Amino acid sequence: MDGVMPDWVAVILLGLIEGITEFLPVSSTGHLLIAEHWLPRQSDLFNVGIQSGAVLAVLVLFHGRVRSILTQWRAPASRDYGLKLLLAFAVTSAGGLILKKAGFELPETAAPVAWATLIGGGIILGLERALKGRPLGESITWPMAVAAGLAQILAAVFPGTSRSGATILTVLAMGLNRPMAAEFSFLLGIPTLISAGALQCAHALSEGGVAESWWLLLLGTVVSAVTAFAAVKWLLRFVQSHTFNGFGWYRIGLGLLILWAAR
Repeated sequence: MDGVMPDWVAVILLGLIEGITEFLPVSSTGHLLIAEHWLPRQSDLFNVGIQSGAVLAVLVLFHGRVRSILTQWRAPASRDYGLKLLLAFAVTSAGGLILKKAGFELPETAAPVAWATLIGGGIILGLERALKGRPLGESITWPMAVAAGLAQILAAVFPGTSRSGATILTVLAMGLNRPMAAEFSFLLGIPTLISAGALQCAHALSEGGVAESWWLLLLGTVVSAVTAFAAVKWLLRFVQSHTFNGFGWYRIGLGLLILWAAR
């Protein structure tokens, strides 16, 4: 990593950005895209590392729920929730394989990310307006699980959509309350991001990613884990009594900023 800024400072900043934005409905891709204007671009292996840190934070926060799903499989509630997570992940995995077979490639320009970020903000505001005063449930349904998996595919096709944002808004629109929608999105992110990260890591290593500075990779991963822990814990508390309107306005501003920066 070249330039005036010390390597460790750039790594800390990138870890902070990834940790804060990975699970909030604001598009981590959009934020990292803006950061690339001032910070050096990192390797795929580094990006996988800091993403893994964010996943680790969710595992720590939801260790009780994850443990109950894995060890209390005979309990109807745990089995039901676990199977719905598995179904959503299976839908996402199948969609990912189809996209790979079709030769799908991510856009290399900033404009599609900016528009996905901006439009997503408008959708949040419209959905929250439609849900105003409407009672929301506490149970994830099978159709919601399928829709959550499809939402993750949508987020993969349109970078800037936000994986967490797409899943939260989809099940929210189908009648699930905000805290439960956020929880399901976070838990679904564990197998999704781990599997995606494993594939990216294997590719990065095959392409010579072993040349990475390991202490910088560890630093970025730790920073990402700590900030993701704080961000997810804050959001879970925030949605108990707030809507997502603030995130909608924020995304609109971010999308406009990306469009301006990409001129």
